[in-house]
Amino acid sequence: MKETIDQQKQTFKITSLLKTKQQLFRWAQAFNPVCYLDSNSYGKQLYGAYEGLLAVGQQDQILYNFNEKDPFTVLRNFHKKTGGWLFGYLSYDLKNKIEKLSSKNPDHVKLPEMHFFQPIYLIKIFRNKIEIISQKESPTELWETIQTTSNTPLPDAPTITPDKIKSRISKANYLKTISKIKNNLILGDIYEMNFCQEFYVEHIDLDPAALFKKFNKISKAPFSTFYRLDKKYLLSASPERFLKKEGKKLISQPIKGTIKRGKTTKENKALIQELFESKKDRSENVMIVDLVRNDLSRTCLPGTVQVKELFGIYPFAQVNHLISTITGTLAPSMDFADALKNAFPMGSMTGAPKIRSMELIEAYEQSKRGLYSGAVGYITPEANFDFNVIIRSMLYDASSRYLSFQVGGAIVNDSVPELEYEECLLKVAGIRNALCK
Repeated sequence: MKETIDQQKQTFKITSLLKTKQQLFRWAQAFNPVCYLDSNSYGKQLYGAYEGLLAVGQQDQILYNFNEKDPFTVLRNFHKKTGGWLFGYLSYDLKNKIEKLSSKNPDHVKLPEMHFFQPIYLIKIFRNKIEIISQKESPTELWETIQTTSNTPLPDAPTITPDKIKSRISKANYLKTISKIKNNLILGDIYEMNFCQEFYVEHIDLDPAALFKKFNKISKAPFSTFYRLDKKYLLSASPERFLKKEGKKLISQPIKGTIKRGKTTKENKALIQELFESKKDRSENVMIVDLVRNDLSRTCLPGTVQVKELFGIYPFAQVNHLISTITGTLAPSMDFADALKNAFPMGSMTGAPKIRSMELIEAYEQSKRGLYSGAVGYITPEANFDFNVIIRSMLYDASSRYLSFQVGGAIVNDSVPELEYEECLLKVAGIRNALCK
């Protein structure tokens, strides 16, 4: 596919990566929509192509709210129509168009089920340079404007008291629900299920950009995202890749297995060893690896789906994770939309078997997931893509002044309800710190 004729590209050297990111992010706040993707120089992210990407303004867009057409067909056609870069998200509840499922739990943020836009301005960020792609003024003029208009720093994010954060499900009910899920496991309905709960803050006025700046500094995740659509925002510090396409190669990196970071190097090494040797965590990881292999096999050439890394140890700001890497080669009869559809939603956020797990998720959870445990990312003109898993994330509706964040974990036969609850609190530590400290 060819880029539009009036497009202009230019590369500029930069001397400070951090300062440049700050300038770009500050400048972007004048636009709608906005998609800012930041890898935070995460060294172990082996398949990363960019230090960051910033897409703002829209030449064209699609807003999908359970139209009769298949959403992935809509996305495929939109990509053919534009022939350019697309940025956007897939909500978890698109599952209802893939399988015979439903979502009836309350949704307090109410984002469209899918949104993609073709940006007016796209800026690719590398370690020592940026590339500006502009559909309007010259990149040189634009870069001068960015450096001039971004001199005013973002304000500091205000803090709230911890008591302002409410839970959609009490701890007692959470523990009871885990026991019910374990009964489903004993009966053989499922082998593993990802159960999530929502935390929320009502009547809160905040600056989403300032909060993201603080949150991103705390968490430094490889798939951090700031996404604005009108008055609704996603602030994400996701550590997990859902799916990437490079030419004919597909790459998925599910996370299963979590332990806290140690306060000292010695303590952290001991915790990493404990995680690596944990039978429960390894069991969780293997089950999801098998599920992802099955998902990719629906799109890839027979015999090409391989586990490139099993039980990789990946350190993050608050936790250590077990991450496995599965790859495959896209079959000639399949395209990028098929690859996304056949793997969505990601197995790490559902369970195994996938459809039954999603049915039980709807029965046991108290909130509609919406964008949480969906995916956000980009699609290139060549139909390559990279999408994260929307976890460790806040959703904010500035109109209703409602802030939501969900968290979950994999429940298996030997799960201990109290420990599962503690793991949830560990996973949202970065969010709580951003809000309360």
